[in-house]
Parts: sequence; C-alpha cells; structure tokens
Amino acid sequence: MGNPIQPFWLERYFAQYEFKAPYLLSPSDCESLSLKDVLGMADAEDLERWEKLSLGYTESAGLPGLRREIASLYSNTNPDDILVLAPEEGIYITMRALLSPGDEVIVLTPCYQSLVEVARSVGCGIMEWPLLSAGDHWELNRERLISLISPRTKMLVVNFPHNPTGFLPKREDYQYLVELSREHDLWLFSDEMYRFLEHDPTCRLPGMVDLYPKGITLGGMSKAFSLPGLRIGWLATQNRTAMEALSTYKDYTTICNSAPGELLALIALRSRDGILARNLDLIQSNLAAAHDFFYTFSRYVNWYRPQGGSIAFPEWIGPKSLDQACLELVNDYGVMVVPGHYFNYPGSHFRVGLGRRNFPEALGRVEAYLQQMA
Repeated sequence: MGNPIQPFWLERYFAQYEFKAPYLLSPSDCESLSLKDVLGMADAEDLERWEKLSLGYTESAGLPGLRREIASLYSNTNPDDILVLAPEEGIYITMRALLSPGDEVIVLTPCYQSLVEVARSVGCGIMEWPLLSAGDHWELNRERLISLISPRTKMLVVNFPHNPTGFLPKREDYQYLVELSREHDLWLFSDEMYRFLEHDPTCRLPGMVDLYPKGITLGGMSKAFSLPGLRIGWLATQNRTAMEALSTYKDYTTICNSAPGELLALIALRSRDGILARNLDLIQSNLAAAHDFFYTFSRYVNWYRPQGGSIAFPEWIGPKSLDQACLELVNDYGVMVVPGHYFNYPGSHFRVGLGRRNFPEALGRVEAYLQQMA
C-alpha cells in the first residue's frame, strides 16, 4: 500500500516568495525567452503553421516533428523512443508506472524533492546516496552506493548536471553507474534537465537513453532552453516495456500536450545552438561574478564551483543560522535564497542560480546585507 504524498516544500517556498521578492538568488532556470523571441526564430513554414494552428487535441506521444527533433539530441535514439509530456509529469508517471510497494529506490542526494517523494508515496523504501563534500567541490562515493543495493532494489535515480550542486561526474564514473545497474538489473532514471549547459562542453555526458536498455532519460525545455512556461519535456527510453507502461499511465494524467507549446518547443529546438550559446555566455559571466563575490566574503560562505547547469550550492558559515539569514534577506533586502534543506540535504548549503540577467543586482543586495552584518 502506498503512503500519502507529502507537501512539495521547495515549491511551497517558491510559491511564497518567487513572485513577491524583487530579486531571486536561487532560481533554477536561465533567463526566459519571450513569445516574440521564439517566433523570431521560426522559418516561413513554421510561422504559417503557427498562424493556422488548431487548438484541438494533439497526439498523445507528442507532435511527430517535435519527437524527431528531440531524438536528434541523442546519438542512438529514434522518435518512437520519445514521449512528450510536462517535465514533472515525467518523474511522476515513471515512478508510478515502474515501481511497486516494497521496492527500494536509490536516489542521489541532495535532490529535487519529487525524485524522492513520488517513489515514497508508492510505498517504496528510499535509500539516499549523498554526494560527498570534498573541500571546494563534490564527488561520488562508489562504496556507499554499493552498500545500498539489496535484492529489493528496483531503480537508481541520478541527475547530471546535478541540481542543486552543478556537479558533473567523470565519464568513467557515469559508465560505472550503467554497469552497476546492468549487473543488478535496475531501472536507471536519469534527470538530464541541465544537459547542454556543461561549462566545458567536452565534459558533456551521453544521454542515458543511449547507453543502457533500462535507462530512462528525462529532458525538457525549462532549463537549458529557457522556456519553462511551455511546460514541455520528454522521457526517452529504448525499452519497449517501459514505454508502453509510461504511455498507458499518461492517459490518466495529461493525455496529450498543449498544441502551442509543442510547436514553440519545436521552433526553439531547431534554433537551439543560439539559445544555448546565449545561456552559456550568461552563466559564465555570472559564474565569474559569483566566484569573485564569494571569495571576497569567504568568512561567510564556502564557495563550491559548479561544473554544469545554471546552479551552484555553496555553504553558509556566517554567525547567524542559514534560515535566519534567508528570512532577513527576503524580508529586508528583497532577495529570495533557498536553503539546502529544501533539497533533502542537511547542513547550511544554499542554492545559487546563475542563469538570470539581474544576478549582479541580486549579489549587490546580498553584499549590502553582509556589510551591515560586519
């Protein structure tokens, strides 16, 4: 029997402050594109399709052209391996369709809460596999992972580039996860929402869908492609059993996707090189500013340099508690900061978002707070 699903504490926190605070230090996405921006990328054929777009039901699996474009993001994947849906829906239906009460799920932590909570609500045992803090960076702990595997283990859940730390494993460590999952016949669910935002593109990892028959990749338009408002993402797997189960479950959630959202996603993906270049330039600029800022204020913060994505996870070491500092920042300085415990991680880490244009202004508000504290 399953368990009652718990409140999504991170989303409740965002609901309280995201649209009230003038500055967000902890957003997860990159600066959003406008409708005008996206339509400006369209060719004549897509503009005509947009103007004549029917707002009727769409194909449950997703717009065929969009599925072809998504499949092109991977090296060994075809449109039949793609199921288009909302990103959060992808997490929900994967856990609901493939897990049963009594199964055990190993989840890399810290993490986005739904990667843990949906499986817990199914009635699964959750085995947390925490990243190791190693000075100014993060590492995987292979020995700890091995110790968590039991005969009841059904799925391993990972997320690279990692939210909230920005960690990216070495390719040999990534391949090790594949081989370990193969050895124990595990589903390997890989949240790849920040793929294509590697700070060094040569470190980009293959999509899990290309590496392992029981691998399931989650991707979407919300992070790397700056279009969270479309609510368009996808699951990718070459496993026919999984795809059938996922498609069946989707009939009980959204059934099909938004026609405007799918077409706008298709237009954006066809122009992805420009979008990604813009976002990486912004991230690199903000990363340099963050590096200088947090080293200047190193008596308050330990800086952990990220390797991918638009996020980082430094550690607060100031004289006040992190929760108190976050409350004072949002109430007195108009800056929302997300404490690390919203990512199921103890201690005093907090998330920093590197993808917004007003990041330097947000840092300026934080600087004023730290100076008055001094």
